[in-house]
Amino acid sequence: MTGPSGCGKSTLLHVSVGLLRPRTGRVELFGVDLQGRDEALLARVRRRTVGIVMQYGQLVPDLSLTDNVALPLLLEGRPFADARHTAESWLARVGLAGCETATPAEISGGQAQRAAIARALVTTPRLVVADEPVASLDTRGGDDMMRLLVGHVRTYGATMLLVTHDNTIAARADREVRLRDGVVDYQVKLS
Repeated sequence: MTGPSGCGKSTLLHVSVGLLRPRTGRVELFGVDLQGRDEALLARVRRRTVGIVMQYGQLVPDLSLTDNVALPLLLEGRPFADARHTAESWLARVGLAGCETATPAEISGGQAQRAAIARALVTTPRLVVADEPVASLDTRGGDDMMRLLVGHVRTYGATMLLVTHDNTIAARADREVRLRDGVVDYQVKLS
């Protein structure tokens, strides 16, 4: 999704996975009508099917990067050692080998975004929701992380809803939806 700041892109992402409730209409996510569901059910649905990369990482401040990435696996009941091993593998894939014990306060914004991408992909989600996922990275780092995100989608037949202001990132999408003033301005199939 593209569009000017304040047009509703992030809000639409949040509504699409039940983080916000729509004022009208309904949202169905993988066969589950999200309207009127309790937060525990919504959290379970998201945890099992969605990987979320927020614009500013949204890591748990008191946890190490390994524990931040392992958290979704632990919440699903994976054994502690297995979850930590998988998390460390993902940290290496996003270029954060050697930073496993660091907390979010001890790393840069770009490193936090990389860790958030690892946490979003660690569960092999069917849907990746990404709000400016590489905005804090330099061009090369952003390209690397976009290749990783798009590679996940292609490899696992997943879907990605992506918000960006960057036209080069938007050009990687199969379809662009442009919002203006809270409504769809246009859609175009890119590939």
